[in-house]
Amino acid sequence: MKHQPADVALAVKRLQYRHHRALSRALAPLGLSLVQWDTLRHLHRNPDASLHDLAVLTFQTDQSFGSLATRMADRGLIERIPGPGRAVKHRLTAKGEELRAEGQEAVDAVFKTSFDALTPAKLDQLGTLLDTALGADPTA
Repeated sequence: MKHQPADVALAVKRLQYRHHRALSRALAPLGLSLVQWDTLRHLHRNPDASLHDLAVLTFQTDQSFGSLATRMADRGLIERIPGPGRAVKHRLTAKGEELRAEGQEAVDAVFKTSFDALTPAKLDQLGTLLDTALGADPTA
């Protein structure tokens, strides 16, 4: 059976939706939403990231990410540090790093379950195919 582009796109969306729901359930006991954990993950990889950069990385608008960052700073998960000019840099706190690491374990467990049916070679092939598809779209 040939896969039509629309069918493949729908399958990608269904998998994303399944992951989103499972990740939200897995992170809830830590008191984290998916977007909060994603922020911690990106700050771990990109210390001193700007508000705009974090908004882009987490698929948020600058305004909505600004509100999220304020709430996360109030909880002691991140620090907001003045940068050059009007820029604000963001960093993980010790508490934020601890929750990021705990969240990573929960996230890894969800993804392991999700992709258990794939051999390592098929998982690698899927990753390569998705990279290729994303590379073909200049808006990605």
